[in-house]
Amino acid sequence: MLARSKQIEPASDVRILEDSSRLLLDQITDKWSVLILTALCKKPLRFNEIRRCLDGITQKALTQSLRRLERSGILSRRVIPSSQVAVEYSVTPLGRTLEGPFKALFDWTIKHSPDVLRAQSDFDSRLS
Repeated sequence: MLARSKQIEPASDVRILEDSSRLLLDQITDKWSVLILTALCKKPLRFNEIRRCLDGITQKALTQSLRRLERSGILSRRVIPSSQVAVEYSVTPLGRTLEGPFKALFDWTIKHSPDVLRAQSDFDSRLS
């Protein structure tokens, strides 16, 4: 007997996200992860190079984000033999699959930023 592929209804898609994928979605779409991946999609970088690209990130937040992304297979970490211990981070093939969706999100943000700012202003003026 051939197994039929199950069509997932929109309501059950939400349930699936709640049950198994929400943590991963939170990890790859948080503020720092998106910015880290954007920086690393251009080229591999060392820890301090990443930190200089991201205004406002603390060493602790960067370390935690890099570890989460590495654990999820999105980034790889390579120790560079040198006089000082150096580590370089790069995007894995799995992480590269996020480049298109993130670029689309970035493009949407640039295109619709004036609309969002106008909507926020309208909303704020209604509250005043």
